[in-house]
Amino acid sequence: MSTTGVNYNLSNHGFSLSLPTSNAQPRMKISVIIPAHNEEEYLPLGLAAVAEAAKFTSYEVETIVVLNRCSDRTEQIARDFGAIIAREDAKNLARIRNAGFAASTGEIVVTVDADSRLHPHFLRIAVEKLQKNLIGGGAMVFPDRWSLGILCSAMMAAPYLAKYRLSFAAFWTTRKAFDAINGFNPDFVTIEDVDFAVRLRDYGKTLGKKWGTVWSAPLVTSCRKFDQYGDWHLVRDPNFLRRAFDGSDKEIANEYWYDQRD
Repeated sequence: MSTTGVNYNLSNHGFSLSLPTSNAQPRMKISVIIPAHNEEEYLPLGLAAVAEAAKFTSYEVETIVVLNRCSDRTEQIARDFGAIIAREDAKNLARIRNAGFAASTGEIVVTVDADSRLHPHFLRIAVEKLQKNLIGGGAMVFPDRWSLGILCSAMMAAPYLAKYRLSFAAFWTTRKAFDAINGFNPDFVTIEDVDFAVRLRDYGKTLGKKWGTVWSAPLVTSCRKFDQYGDWHLVRDPNFLRRAFDGSDKEIANEYWYDQRD
């Protein structure tokens, strides 16, 4: 696989998706895609959470870990858990996630970050929502610890996200829908997830399908950015949010995401 980006035309799997409401044979498959740049600290917990969630769905579950310039034990950890390995060295999360899609084979696609942990019932509920004719959706998310500073920082970010009336954190949709919107847009170096959610929702509207959120099985994500920059950093530096939500600021993208843990 190229280390400079995947072909943005993702139509490499030709089939029509029909989600069963029973344990029909052969078993259908969920592909969980995890981008990973030197994630030896958090990846074991993330992969263990996927394995636990797989126990609560009748679907087969495959996990794809997309290695991004890793120099630690990330690859070995992924292999020990039986994950499929993909590679993408670009400092671009859209390309990294798309590389995972290209390596996957599931009729349902889930994307989640390496420092986040799926709820044991997340995959089951996502499948049930897709069976109810939703286009896909996101997740409720909680930090792995709370503080007044983290709460206030979340309130600072809320206006940027509230205008979209969407959920984020972990996305779930069908392969057909992911392919139809050409996956994540590599023109964005930040907020590629926001752009993806907006386009997926709008595509769903053309099919008469709504956006959904897994409220009852919340994702837990790490507070490592708060550990590094301080719990109050979004309050102290509100300009950071403006730059991050611009989508094209490579300086802030590299500092806050792509050059971490080098």
